[in-house]
Amino acid sequence: MVIVGVILLAILIFILLYIRDKKLLETVTKSHRGTKTERQLILKLLKAKFPAQTIFHDLYIKNKFGNYSQIDLVLATKVGIIVFEVKKYSGWIFGNGNHSKWTQVLAYGKEKYYFYNPILQNKKHVEELKAQKTDFQNIPFFSVVVFFGDCEFRDVSFIPTNTYLTKSPRVIAVVKKIIKENDQAKYKSKRDVVSILAAAVENGSNHKISEKHIKNIKDMLGDERIFH
Repeated sequence: MVIVGVILLAILIFILLYIRDKKLLETVTKSHRGTKTERQLILKLLKAKFPAQTIFHDLYIKNKFGNYSQIDLVLATKVGIIVFEVKKYSGWIFGNGNHSKWTQVLAYGKEKYYFYNPILQNKKHVEELKAQKTDFQNIPFFSVVVFFGDCEFRDVSFIPTNTYLTKSPRVIAVVKKIIKENDQAKYKSKRDVVSILAAAVENGSNHKISEKHIKNIKDMLGDERIFH
């Protein structure tokens, strides 16, 4: 009976924690939007006491060609805008900040897979965000690429300025480092910044926009190599 009681208590605690996290998550986003790892990052930020109104998830930004780019997560801070690219990989990761392809190695070198450089991917996202409004040109932007999963950076080099590569356990430390080591940004209108980011989040609720984005990726890369 004691063992049964312990199991039931553990289940109850698990359910209560799940409900708590779900309610916390929904202060920022819907539980069905984005990936599980993106939602885990949101919870990390919230539990680190970053206000919900400063976190923007699953943004769709329209570029000059009329297509939409999807951005995983944006955090508005007193030192500028932090743009996150979230990945989940296992194995060894090799890459160069300037090269278009990075390599994932599995089974102690027996298997190799290539994926688009997430630093360049997020650099494009930052550029497209900056292009949304002239005032954004004067606000500092920081790129943070976060890897979830059981992976190890074996040889990753040439990380650009204001770009950070980290695994998920250290992401909050990286964000705090950015805030601590940079001067306060000179926002002309914080309301305009929030308005633009909120509108990009709202775009993600439009099924036509999200479907068009997925189709564009398939057209560029082929069905076998869709990256998020």
